Parts: sequence; C-alpha cells; structure tokens
Amino acid sequence: MRYASITSRLADLGSGKWSLHIRARQLKASGADVIELTIGEPDLPPDQVLLDECQRAMNAGRYRYSNGRGEPAVVAALAEKYRRRRADVTAENILCFPGTQTALFAVMLGLAEAGDGVLVGDPLYATYEGVIRSTGAHPVLVPLKPEFGFHMRTEDLKEAITPECRVLLLNTPHNPTGAVLTAAEIAAIGEVARRHNLWIVCDEVYEELVFGAVFASPFDNPDLAERTVVVSSISKSHAAPGFRSGWAAGPVEFTNRLLPISETMLFGVQPFIADMTAYALTHRIDTARQMREAYRRRAGRIVHGLAQAPGVFVLPPEAGMFTLIDVSGTGLSGEAFAWALLEEEKVAVMPGSSFGNEAQNLLRVSLTVPDPDIDEACRRITSLAERCTSRTERCA
Repeated sequence: MRYASITSRLADLGSGKWSLHIRARQLKASGADVIELTIGEPDLPPDQVLLDECQRAMNAGRYRYSNGRGEPAVVAALAEKYRRRRADVTAENILCFPGTQTALFAVMLGLAEAGDGVLVGDPLYATYEGVIRSTGAHPVLVPLKPEFGFHMRTEDLKEAITPECRVLLLNTPHNPTGAVLTAAEIAAIGEVARRHNLWIVCDEVYEELVFGAVFASPFDNPDLAERTVVVSSISKSHAAPGFRSGWAAGPVEFTNRLLPISETMLFGVQPFIADMTAYALTHRIDTARQMREAYRRRAGRIVHGLAQAPGVFVLPPEAGMFTLIDVSGTGLSGEAFAWALLEEEKVAVMPGSSFGNEAQNLLRVSLTVPDPDIDEACRRITSLAERCTSRTERCA
C-alpha cells in the first residue's frame, strides 16, 4: 500500500526522541528507584479554583460544539492580555487551539510549504523539526552558542539565511536552554527578518517563568506586528498541560486565512476548558510565582550540587523549568552519559542530541521534582562522572 510522503518525513521525528524517557518509565513501573528529570511537566497541580471552574462549566452544560475561532469569553480574555502589551489587538487577532503544539503545527502549515526553509535556533525543542518538516519545508539551523548565553545573534542569523527561507521560528524563553531574548535583541533580529521578508513565529509558552530577566516579545514591537505570530498556552503558566488549552495571536489577515485550516483540523476546542482558561487569564492565580521560585531555587541547587563533579559544567537558565549540563569533560557524549546515568544510577535526563546538533555534549535536566530528589540526582550524577573520569575505572 502507498502512504503520503509526510509519513516518511516524520518517520524518525516522533517518540523516538523520547526513547530514554520511555525506558525510564518502564524501569519505574518495574519497581526501580528512578529519579525522573526528563519532561517539562509541572510538579504543582493546577489551582483548585481552575478545577472547580472547569467542573462548574461541565455541570452547566458547556460540553457542546464550539466555533472555529474560540469561545467568546476566552477570545476576549486573550485579546485583553495582548492589548495590555500592544494597544491595537482585538478578538480578530486571536485563534484558539488545544495546546501550543497544535497551534504551532497549524501556524506553520499556514506559512511554509515544500521547498521553503524555516530558520530555527539550535539547540531547539524536540518537536520543532517535526512541525517544520510536516509542511514539506526544512529546518535551517542557527547556532545558539553557550559563550553567548544561547541568545540568538544577528550575525549568526544572517549567515544562516538562504533564498528559500520564509519563516523564523523563535522560542523565548527558550527550551531547552532557558535563554530570554531582550527587547533590543528582538528588535535587531526583527530588522533582519524585515529585510529578508521573513515571518516571525514566536513560541512564548514559558513567558510566566522568567527568573530575573525582563520578558520581551516581537509581538509587542509595532514595527514587527505585521509579520509576527505568537503561540502559547496555559500548560506551563498554570500547571495545566493535560487540559491542552492554547492559542495563536497574529495579524488579522493571517488569523482569517488560518481559520479555515483550524476549522478543517478541529472546528473548535472544548467549551468547558475554554471557560477555565478565560478564568485563568482574568484572575490572579499564584501558580506561576510558586513555580518560578521553585525552579530558580532548584537550578541553584544543581549548580551547587555538581560543583565538585569532575568533567561536568552546569549552564544555569534565565527562565523555564530546565537546566543544561555539559558533560563533555567526562569523555562521553550527552547521549552516552544520559543512558549510562539511567542504567547505572537510575537518574533519567534528556540527552542533548534530542535537541539538535549544538547540544550533543549536553544533558537537559528538568527542575520539576522536589528539592531532595534534585540533591540525590546530583549525588548520582557526580558518582557517574567520577567513574567516567577515573584513570582506574572504566565507564560502562
């Protein structure tokens, strides 16, 4: 039987990138004492008031079909959220989707096609390559270098641009590096995009988890408004990843053109989840502050806990729920170290190879477990690092 070419383009870009995480879950299920530091799933539950609002909406019969753009209350709440950042935003700038991932998939489908290039920073979030290749386009990697804090530099962007490039996919705050672009950096990047007539798609799902830097967005810059689309959700800001409630915000012409694509895929999101999302966006809820404090503290504990680990160097984040660790000094790649760490020490982290060429010597470590687990994980990482760098022992 014949298959569409998309099945070949995405054949190696699905769950294979998460094979270590899947193996860790298998070990845990068999009773192994695994410390899981792989995926970005908040360890706090959603605030009870949101669960109550969701249940209230279901009990009130809010479980019928929605419309393609989004339920009026959540669309209005999103328009107000972005209007506080840029005065000319209206409901027509908004489209609702089940999560950031779906929003990004639809947005990219509306902007790129076969033969196009999509510029994206490397390291990059593990699903980005699949999102890009699903359209028939191909990723054009822009190196994000640790010596510059993993911030995208205009000189690296300019060097990467090719004639077929149509879109620049940004992610700030960045996963997996935790880098937060400044307004000045975004303006300079935006000028390059303007000169080359590039769309800017910006994934801002970690907006509420910035530690000390100031969050900035190309969407807020009037000079970039006509070419910028933002995607985000309540998955991280309100510790609600399973509710799959996200959105895209962009120029009116763009959202009107994308609406038939969205309707063809989904024709609406769940009204009871939309009501909960509207409540989350219009009320003061403390979840993001609690997570910010916890993740910043845990990142500091990893810096302290691995200070004496031979061959290991921690790259602290500016935001988000991960930190990166360079293990090149141990003599192993990130992939080899991560698998040895799981099998020998029962600590599960993501190998940097899941996040692009520039992350081959790195580990991505989630900050979403209690402090004692962070400390114990550091002890186990140190133990493996000592064995790998020892002259008398051989790392298995």
